[in-house]
Amino acid sequence: MTSVLFDAPGPRAKKLNVVLNIVTVIVVLTIAGFIAYRFYETGQFTEAKWKIFSFPLVQERILEATLATLKAFALGAVLSLILGLILAIGRMSDHAWVRIPCTWFVELFRAVPLLILMMIMYYGLPPLGVDFMTPFLAVVIGLALYNGSVLAEVFRSGVESLPTGQREAGYAIGLRKSQVLSIILMPQAIRAMLPVIISQLVVILKDTALGFIVTYQELLFLAKYLGTQGQYGSPIIPSAIVVGAIYVGLCLILSGIAKFVEAWSRRSPKASKGVEEKLQLEAENLSA
Repeated sequence: MTSVLFDAPGPRAKKLNVVLNIVTVIVVLTIAGFIAYRFYETGQFTEAKWKIFSFPLVQERILEATLATLKAFALGAVLSLILGLILAIGRMSDHAWVRIPCTWFVELFRAVPLLILMMIMYYGLPPLGVDFMTPFLAVVIGLALYNGSVLAEVFRSGVESLPTGQREAGYAIGLRKSQVLSIILMPQAIRAMLPVIISQLVVILKDTALGFIVTYQELLFLAKYLGTQGQYGSPIIPSAIVVGAIYVGLCLILSGIAKFVEAWSRRSPKASKGVEEKLQLEAENLSA
């Protein structure tokens, strides 16, 4: 009995797969080689184009822009998770006066593009009397509203994907709905949806680049500034390569942390038994 869920390829299919793989590699290498050739032909690898990055002041500005990106990401991610959790609980409420406003809130801010949200925050609110809006606040609030609405649906779908027996078992031992949600359902839903949650956090990190529209001085804002320096040959391509490499490095670090946490939560006896221990404790308290 085979363990695969598809028919094993025969000799002809194996040859076809090898040919397709070779063609794919050739196409990718051709495209990469053409791009590298065009960069070489236009002088993107010359010393003059990269000289600006050898200055200590520029390196300090890159570090400051990286920290500004991480600062906006960290606060935006925390607020998105909190807002998403609150909205998910509101979406699953039995009370219509709670459920309906939360539903409309999620549908509204999930549909509005993040760039428009940031522009409304920074350029639209000051004429209405909101004078404390800064580029940093506009970026963070925009990230929290959009990604919080997306995460609310992630949390809700995670809870509703659990077997109904989990919920009924909680009610059977006398737990209230809030206790069933916080002790039984939500921990399992978060663990099951952890890859999706981490993916959304990576999206938040990359979305901080939209902050340059509202003059927030993050990495993309700095890349645009450095790329327009005419005395150094307008090194827009080298600036994009440097900033892109930093973003890739940050995303890889975040993905590595996510995989570590996910693997730890699956292997850790303490994490896997957490729900069972809480249920046993609640049952003992109720029977006492």
